[in-house]
Amino acid sequence: MKLNYYPETDSLYIDLSEKKSVESKEVADGIIVDFDEKGAVVGFDIDHASKVVNLQKLESDSMPVKSFAIAS
Repeated sequence: MKLNYYPETDSLYIDLSEKKSVESKEVADGIIVDFDEKGAVVGFDIDHASKVVNLQKLESDSMPVKSFAIAS
């Protein structure tokens, strides 16, 4: 899973899979879900992310993470 924040558009993309998105659906105002060719969810796009989620804090609880990286 990879989190990508784009400050120029204030959008947050949560990438769940390396599979390519072939279809997108807005499920709520400013929240778009991307699907692969089999209909599986591959990512979420959150518009106006700073107004929807707390971008200042990231927590992980009991996740079996093998690697963690912070990139700028």
